[in-house]
Amino acid sequence: MLTGKQKSELRGIAQTRKALFQIGKDAISENLIKTLQDSLEAHELVKLSLLKTCPITPNEAAIELSAATHSEVVQIIGHTVILYRRSKKNKLEI
Repeated sequence: MLTGKQKSELRGIAQTRKALFQIGKDAISENLIKTLQDSLEAHELVKLSLLKTCPITPNEAAIELSAATHSEVVQIIGHTVILYRRSKKNKLEI
């Protein structure tokens, strides 16, 4: 579980990054989850963008993706979701 200070630090890091994934009309698929798990292991912090054609809300997407990838939701702002999962190498040292 992340503390408020850790989430604040992660939000600052994520602010400069671009979204690695876009979720569209197909919503969440098994392929997206597998790719997201690999990205979380490589980067620890992943930013996703939901397109207007996405049939689910950002809150629903964040909950479903965090449960499927065993990650934590750092922030949901607008149509953007930021997820964090500590990797084995702990690159961000949070």
